[in-house]
Amino acid sequence: MTERATPIEHAALPTFETLLRAVAEMDTPDGFKAELIRGKIVVSPFSRLRYYRCMRALREQLQAHAPEGHVADIAPFLFRFPAAKRAYGPDLFVTDESAFDEEGRHADGGALSLVGEFTSVSTRDADWKEKLDVYGRIVPVYLVVDMQDSEITCFSDPSPQGYRSRKTVAFGEALPIPEPFDLSLDTTGF
Repeated sequence: MTERATPIEHAALPTFETLLRAVAEMDTPDGFKAELIRGKIVVSPFSRLRYYRCMRALREQLQAHAPEGHVADIAPFLFRFPAAKRAYGPDLFVTDESAFDEEGRHADGGALSLVGEFTSVSTRDADWKEKLDVYGRIVPVYLVVDMQDSEITCFSDPSPQGYRSRKTVAFGEALPIPEPFDLSLDTTGF
């Protein structure tokens, strides 16, 4: 008997909300997080221990310049982007604290003022492509901390086509972070 591919009816595919529920109900192993990337549930490890000092330095600088009512953190929360049918758990985020007033487990991605992703071998492609595309339509500032190339890139000025501005510096150089932060980020400790 010859095997043939059988198409799945569109109605049989899981909805974005169904996938979000599945992520919420997952019992991921300690040290792992689940995200919705390209319509799939992807489980990946938390950042490496050596990333912590860099994450902390970044979080402290951003918190000092965050818009009023916004908080910078590295806690593992999932932010949803329903228009893109995606949900990400950024390595670092700055968001309006009111995003945590909602019931449920998934915060509104529209409340984010900044996202920082620290690349790893397993997440690098998603950080530079998939997440760049989604964040670039709604999040004011996106930082890609490239731990493999020892540089940091700031994307800003989101639009329906993606970010309109990009600036990259090597670790050790100052990186300008535009409004709503308006700071010169010190990367010497990175």
